Amino acid sequence: MHPPGLSSDMMPVAISGDKMNPPSVRVMILLAGAVRMCAQPLGPGAAPPVPLFSADVIRSFTPADNPITDAKAKLGDMIFDEKRLSADNSVACNTCHSPRNGFTTHTKTARGVGDQIGKRNAPSILNAMFYKSLFWDGRAATLEEQATMPILNPIEMGQKEPKDVVARLAAIPEFVEAFQRVFGRPVNWEDMGKALAAFERTRLSTEAPFDRFLHDNENGLNASQRRGWALFTGKGRCTNCHTYDPALPLFSDNRFHNTGVAARGRDFNQLAKRAAERSLTNNKTEIDKLALETDYSDLGRFLVTKKSEDIGAFKTPFLRDVLLTGPYMHDGSLETLWDVVEFFNDGGNQNPFLDAEMKPLGLTESEVDDLVNFLTALTSDRFAELRAAELDRQHASYLYHRAVQDQAHHTGP
Repeated sequence: MHPPGLSSDMMPVAISGDKMNPPSVRVMILLAGAVRMCAQPLGPGAAPPVPLFSADVIRSFTPADNPITDAKAKLGDMIFDEKRLSADNSVACNTCHSPRNGFTTHTKTARGVGDQIGKRNAPSILNAMFYKSLFWDGRAATLEEQATMPILNPIEMGQKEPKDVVARLAAIPEFVEAFQRVFGRPVNWEDMGKALAAFERTRLSTEAPFDRFLHDNENGLNASQRRGWALFTGKGRCTNCHTYDPALPLFSDNRFHNTGVAARGRDFNQLAKRAAERSLTNNKTEIDKLALETDYSDLGRFLVTKKSEDIGAFKTPFLRDVLLTGPYMHDGSLETLWDVVEFFNDGGNQNPFLDAEMKPLGLTESEVDDLVNFLTALTSDRFAELRAAELDRQHASYLYHRAVQDQAHHTGP
């Protein structure tokens, strides 16, 4: 089965200004950034995308000490795009979180300064403001903290000290002027994090076919997608972790689970023992290096909590716009949505710390297709060409690799 493609798009969000902008002013955040996210413009007469989240919901998830304004978010966008933040002027935030790729990169793991390759897949920043903690292992508590950590990681952006980064931006007149305009003071590290976080909070998904289906529009989903929704909530047991909450319809329990992805060729007991012998600390800089540069990366949440029940556990990602954010899982090891569904259909990879919910599902091939087809319906349909192209690419890749595996199985060694 070859289900029809669906795609994603961002929507600028109307919110009130803070003390630096009169509260009566309604701010449309980063319209230019929202357009840049897209592969092609809206067609003539097309209706604008419908936001998923109200201004009140966005405000309720925004810290009181860092309200979003248009000027602050635009400054964050400038910083997000600035390669001079990196040690060798080669990497910006958008290098790994590309607007054209759903704010991620279509590679297994992220590539940083000096072409160094890390151990983790770059997660999308879409809807990141709604996560309870950030990164695959939750090692950052806030977007403000998360936003600056890659700048100082040796294999990401490679800077050694915050003061070095501040000095670079302070030498660029546009940034000096913007920091004075937004914060009323010179360039500094804390405000950099605030501006980046404000920008990230404007990167939000919009209404998708699934939402129209819920609004009593039977045409919102096709027959295959409706069967997929029934599987998602039933036989597939997806909602055990990808919970659906109408108030915040992002499909995640915001918790951490060992699905066995990291267990391939791993002896978790030995890896955890070696980690304990290394006397792991709670120093976030050290944890950041272990997560991105060493084999301890596969220990997941354990690096943060040091609890055995967290060995090999990683955060349940949101599913909005999931079609655009492959490859999947913390290590980018599953290239397509078909690979992901089949991985869970097999019950994951066995290991002593496997989540109790991980069991074989017994889905048929057509049910796997239906479930994948449903997942595409969580992606905005504003850009039909982009969504169709990505689904075509994934389906072709999946069929090719399956044919290669079948041939190897039949021919033998």
